[in-house]
Parts: sequence; C-alpha cells; structure tokens
Amino acid sequence: MLIGLGAIMLMLFNGRIAGISGIAANAFTAPGQSSWRWAFLVGLVIAPLLTRQFGFSLPAQIPGTLWLMAAAGLLVGIGTQLGSGCTSGHGICGLARFSPRSLLATLVFMGSGIVTVTLARHLL
Repeated sequence: MLIGLGAIMLMLFNGRIAGISGIAANAFTAPGQSSWRWAFLVGLVIAPLLTRQFGFSLPAQIPGTLWLMAAAGLLVGIGTQLGSGCTSGHGICGLARFSPRSLLATLVFMGSGIVTVTLARHLL
C-alpha cells in the first residue's frame, strides 16, 4: 500500500513515474535534475530503518551468498535495461495507467520469476 501511495505522490507532485531503475540510472546521468532522484533513493534506504523504530520487524538475515546476490542484482539490472523499465515502473505505475506494454512486461517478469524459482528450488 505504501509503495502505491509513494508512486501516486511522485506522479501528482513531480509528474514522474516511480520506476526505480530509471530513477537510479538518471541520478547519475541527469545533472541538474537529480536532487529529487537522490532524495527518493535515500528515502528507499532510510524507510526500513525508520519502520524498525516503530516496532516493525525486518528479516534478521537474507538467505544466500554474496556472489549469488550480486549476480542476481546484475541480471536484474540487465533485464530492466532490456525491458525498458523495472517491476515498479511497469508493474505498479504502468498497470495503473492501463499500459498494454506494462501488462506484457509484468507478465514476463512474473513468468520468469516463477520459472526461476521452480528451477532453483526443484532442479538445482
């Protein structure tokens, strides 16, 4: 619910879609227009720390090795470039705008995730 609220607020007050991969990439490549992007990214990092202060629990440990998480992050980054957006841009904002391209992208994201989990849990 808070992700959707954040996406709505970014669209209302900034006229921008909350696609995290685009925000992160343009924070480095769009000088002069990056302050709101950096504020958004800092908020993503700080928000879990603040929620802990209000009694919400966070996972104590993320399962998996560092190299596996780094490889997964790299593959996700490549995928967001190939797909012209990420799950937040397509899955949250794009679907809310009834974008056919975002519907297709989200179906591919979800299908790929299902296949990956099935392979990782049952065949590897």
